[in-house]
Parts: sequence; structure tokens; C-alpha cells
Amino acid sequence: MARKTGQIVGRGRHRWLVRVFLGRDHKTRKRRYHSRIVRGPVRHAQTYLNKVLREHDLGRQIECADLTLNEYLDRWLETAAKPRLREKSYHSYESLLRRYIRPSLGARNLAAICPLDIQAVYQKLVERGLSARTIRYTHSVLRSSMRQAIRWRLLAEDPTNGAQLPRQRRCELRVLTAEKSRLFLDAAMRTHFGPVFAAALTTAARPSEYLALKWHDINWERGTASIARTLERGSGGWRFAETKRARSRRVIKLQDWVLELLEDLHAAKRLKPADSSWLDASDLIFTTPSGRPIHADKLAKKFKSILQQAGLPLIRLYDLRHTGATIALAAGVPPKVVSEQLGHASAAFTLDIYSHVLPHMQEQAALKVEEVLLGRVLSRQSNESGFSRRGRSSTA
Repeated sequence: MARKTGQIVGRGRHRWLVRVFLGRDHKTRKRRYHSRIVRGPVRHAQTYLNKVLREHDLGRQIECADLTLNEYLDRWLETAAKPRLREKSYHSYESLLRRYIRPSLGARNLAAICPLDIQAVYQKLVERGLSARTIRYTHSVLRSSMRQAIRWRLLAEDPTNGAQLPRQRRCELRVLTAEKSRLFLDAAMRTHFGPVFAAALTTAARPSEYLALKWHDINWERGTASIARTLERGSGGWRFAETKRARSRRVIKLQDWVLELLEDLHAAKRLKPADSSWLDASDLIFTTPSGRPIHADKLAKKFKSILQQAGLPLIRLYDLRHTGATIALAAGVPPKVVSEQLGHASAAFTLDIYSHVLPHMQEQAALKVEEVLLGRVLSRQSNESGFSRRGRSSTA
């Protein structure tokens, strides 16, 4: 006679033991059961039994049948997200889930959440006026957690599949022109942070990257700087972290005048010891006047102050990276070289971001190709037939 898969046993007034046979242990060969006391009328116990049997048929872990989304997200953040994320990214993940997902779905059973529930949450976020970028980022984080739940056999399907996301409009990059960049550098060099802004503009590195540069990252003979780490300030103080991606580790050629600035700065720092409150500050290239690491947020305030004093349009500190890349592309630097300097995956990705430079680049390319292909040929034809480059008679 086949053993019953599940059964309901009375355990007193309005108390029922729901018991499900899970098979035998592979090593000990002992029978394994899932048992749960359910209070209320017998139909509640039957409903719970049906749910557990359905989870068992779908191959999910029955022990987690009552797991709420809040409980699961806590475990996912701690065991899956935190070990692989930088501290800043981890806090961003936690904040997005806490502010936009947990209030609506946190108390719901993980296995009971369906795509319609996810879509309803996104619609509420749209009605609240959140940007498409924020909603898409929140979706990306939630989707990552759901896919891990599938790998952990807590879910059979991803409830985020098929969600309709608001269209994200491409924002026009706000950058300084070459002329305005010169005005900015003139104003910046009158401050303590002049060398920082010079490196930021000419290397097109991220703030967390150039603020983490150490003196041994500079190759004085080749005139290069190695991007090998980032600088972060977390709850435990200052610390070095890995670059955004593995390909973000790169070597950047420094312009000669920037290299001279760094040589002067290096000579000056030898005479003035750094703040000993942070052991690694002595090797940092860029520090505050007191010798401490520079906080990117405070540098951003100083950056806007310089822009205001110089009468220049206000842009973000991060936009110096975009400015440097735009000037390089407009100057005719090959996109592949600019892409490597930025640490991008491909030149196509770089050109997609800086598409506003394409018309200028195409115009310059057309003139150069025309000069190479037609310039010499037409000049020879004009000598032989008396026609100019435009095809009109030179005697007309």
C-alpha cells in the first residue's frame, strides 16, 4: 500500500497537524516529514496542505513555503548581495528595496507574488513621480533577487518577467567646451585643488578612481597613471575598494603639463608630512590641505564654487569625465583609444554615450577622406584639362 503523501491529524480544538512525507534521507535512509500546526477550522489546514503539496510538486523547498518577501530579501542581501557588492552599491540596493518594494509586497508570501503584483508596484511608483531611471534600477535589483530565488529552488518562475517598464529618455550630457575648460582650469589652478581638477579633466577618470591614486601608480618615465582601485568612505571610515569592473583597471597616458604639476606636488609633499590619522594617506597623491583623503562630495561643492566664480555653467563633478572624453573625441582621438582610457567595454558603447560628438567627427572625417582621395587627383586633372576642383573651368 502506498504511503500517504500528506495528512491532517486533529490535535485538539481547532488545532490540526499537517504532515507531508518528503521521502527518505539519502544517507541515513530515514523518513523525512514536514510538519506544521495550523489553528482554525479544518478548511484552513486543508488549504495549507494543498499549498505545501503544490510547492512539493513544483520542486520548491517546502520548508520555505511560508517565507515572506521581507524575510527572503533580508537573507538575499546578507548572503548573496553583500559579499559581491561594494559597500556603496550594497546600501543602494538595500535602500531601493526598503523604499519602493517592501512597503507594498514585503509582507506577502514569496511564492504568492505574481507578475501583476510587480506591475502594480511599478505603476504606483510612476504615479508618485519617480523617474524612469529609478524605477528601472529598482526593477534590476528586484529581478536579481528573484533569479537567485530560482537558483535556490524557492521559486519556479521569475515574477519580474514581462514587467512593462517606463521608457527612459536619453539625457543630454552637460559638458564644458574646450574654451570653457581652459577658463575653468585657469580658475581652478588658483586653489589647492587645481591639480586634482587637472587630472580629472585630462584623464576622464571617475572621481573615486583619481582620488585613490597613489604615488607609486605614476610611471614617471612613461608618463602614465595606473587606475587600480577606488577610494570610499563607509561606516567604518576610509577604505580602498576594487574598481567598478575588472576592465576598469587600466593605464592612462598623462599630458606633459599635468605630469609637471604632479612632479611639483610630489616635491612639495616631501616637505610636508601627511595626516597620520589615516595610515595610507601619506601615499595618496591628492589630499586636503591638512593631508587627509578628499571626500568626493566636498570636492563637488568646491567644483561648483569655482564654476560660479568663473561665470561658467554649473555641471556635476562627474561631468568632468564626460568633458574630457568629448574634447578628446572632438580633437580626433580614435574612439578605441578614448574607450580604453574611460575603461569602457567597447568603442561602440563609448560612441553611443557621446553620440553628440558624432556629427563633428563625421564632418572632419569627410574632409580628410575627400582631401586624400580627391585632392591630388583633381589638382592633376586641373593642370591637364584646365578645370578646377569644383569642376568649373579655370578660365571662366
